[in-house]
Amino acid sequence: MYQNNGKPTILGDCILLVISIIINSFGNALTVSLNLGSALWTASAVNMSHLFNMNLGNILLLEGVAVILANALMLREFDWHRMLGNVIFMVPFSYLVSGLSSLLSTLDIQRLPLIPSVIIDIIGVMFIGCGISIYQRLNLLLHPNDDLMQIIRFRYLHGNAVTASLAAFSIPIVIMIITFAIQHQLWAVNIGTIVALLFQGTFIAVSDKYIFRKLKHQRLS
Repeated sequence: MYQNNGKPTILGDCILLVISIIINSFGNALTVSLNLGSALWTASAVNMSHLFNMNLGNILLLEGVAVILANALMLREFDWHRMLGNVIFMVPFSYLVSGLSSLLSTLDIQRLPLIPSVIIDIIGVMFIGCGISIYQRLNLLLHPNDDLMQIIRFRYLHGNAVTASLAAFSIPIVIMIITFAIQHQLWAVNIGTIVALLFQGTFIAVSDKYIFRKLKHQRLS
């Protein structure tokens, strides 16, 4: 799966990318179906889906398009290769999260006792951080939300994953403040959201170190 120089082969890139998308999608779906707090971007999309009465997958897709444009503004260029990669990643990811969330909801995992539910929700947030870590290191295709964090991390914050994660989260926080002001209710915001806010950057940094340890950050130039 790796070349002699330590970089992944083409097949290795593809395998690791698929693994990372599945891990991240499953983690997001766990947090959404438990309704004990999702990662902030997902939570903001859940609240917008209630506000506009739209499918979660469609909202995740529209939210991603908006972030693609924001990333282009930050980079001060329209990098069409990068933007196309964002779209290629985002479309299956958005509907995979939506579909897995619906599937998990049919299993009645919301009826689990509180303590196991909280533990599983936190594990879901950890899965999200792990998935992000893998595909950010690959840097082959990125979800636009994670591309935003990557831009902030390496262009402005000297590679600090924790601070970059907190900075990127300011956008979904503002979105949820606006939706709450309109609806007077929040969905997918709970202990898992707090864990994601405080520790998702840490989960990414730890995964960088211990998950697929040979995989280093690629294509940063």
